[in-house]
Amino acid sequence: MATTAGRPGRVAKLPPRERILDAAEELFQREGIRRVGVQAIAEKAETTKMAIYRHFETKDALVAEWLRIVAADYQEAFDRVEAEYPGRPREQILGMARFIAEGLPAISYRGCPFINSIAELPDRSHPARQVIEKHKARQTRRLVGMCAEAGLPDPEQAAAEITFVLEGAQVSTQNGSIDQTGDRLMRIVEGIVDRHHSPVSASRTTTG
Repeated sequence: MATTAGRPGRVAKLPPRERILDAAEELFQREGIRRVGVQAIAEKAETTKMAIYRHFETKDALVAEWLRIVAADYQEAFDRVEAEYPGRPREQILGMARFIAEGLPAISYRGCPFINSIAELPDRSHPARQVIEKHKARQTRRLVGMCAEAGLPDPEQAAAEITFVLEGAQVSTQNGSIDQTGDRLMRIVEGIVDRHHSPVSASRTTTG
């Protein structure tokens, strides 16, 4: 979604639905889902509650659509690294890690929208929670596929380790417990890929 920088000068230029989503993104990220009411979103979007309900049946539907847009940004990052490094799955994996690493400074301020939202949505039947779980499952499948194409003998295990590192780096950045998280993240992911691709690993898989 577009950045909210310079928001007062641009909000009136957005179509109503995008204006509502823009306002919801800013408020949900800054204050959390539960603390933000529809009236606050309407005021930020310079519209009315009635207008919001014309575009979104419920607040839950608005939350789900916001997270669907955020998830699409992550999936587009997969598309970009695949297009940038065709036939080079190792570079694709590192490209995804770099995408996360470069986004860590923003996370230190607002936190990961998926991690924050999961904490606020314990009910797995909530439509926004389902968006997150579907997105995470697809992300894992794509990462496993990259690991398999890279010739890693146990792509599911490699993908699990990389996922733990990517998500752990976001939490550690948010709580300030680790410094230089971006650089450390890249070194760890490179180490995982190289270790899984090492001759010792391959021979164990072949003879096991």
